[in-house]
Amino acid sequence: MKLQRDKLRQYQKRITVLTTRETAIARDLIARGDKPRALLALRRKKYQETLLTRTDAQLSTLEQLTQDVEFALVQKDVLYGIEQGTKVLKEIQQEMGGLEGVERLLEETEEARAYQREVSEMLGGRMSNQDEDEVEDELDALEQEASPFISYVPSWMPTPALSLKFHS
Repeated sequence: MKLQRDKLRQYQKRITVLTTRETAIARDLIARGDKPRALLALRRKKYQETLLTRTDAQLSTLEQLTQDVEFALVQKDVLYGIEQGTKVLKEIQQEMGGLEGVERLLEETEEARAYQREVSEMLGGRMSNQDEDEVEDELDALEQEASPFISYVPSWMPTPALSLKFHS
C-alpha cells in the first residue's frame, strides 16, 4: 500500500509538470495568435487537472486505508497482550486453588489463631508464679545460647526488663 501511495505521488508530480507546461504552451500560442491551438492546450490542461483531482481522492483513500491497517495491527497486538495476561491470571488463580482455596486457607488460618488463643489462655490461667519464673529463666538461657556476645553486660549499663545471668 505504501508503494502504491508513493507511485500516486510521483504521478501527481508528473501531472503538475504537464499542467504547467500546457499553460506555458497556451500562453505562447495566444502570443502568436493561434487561438484554436491555445484552446486545445487549455483543454488538455483541464483534463490533467481532473486527473490530478481524482488522484488526490485515491491518495486520500489509500492513506486512510493504510492508517486503518496500521491501527488494526496495533489492536491485534493489544488483544494478544490481553489474551496472554488472562492466561497467566487463570494459571495463578488455579495455583491458588481458586476462590474456594483462598476461603479455605483463610478459615484454616483463623482456626489456627483461635486454637493458639485457647492454648495461651489455658496456659496463662493455670501457671503459677513459680512456673512463670521457670519459663522466663528458660527464655533467658535460650537467648544466651543464641547470642554469645551478650554474655557480659557492664554494671553501669541499664538492665533490660528481662534479667540476664552472667557466667563466671
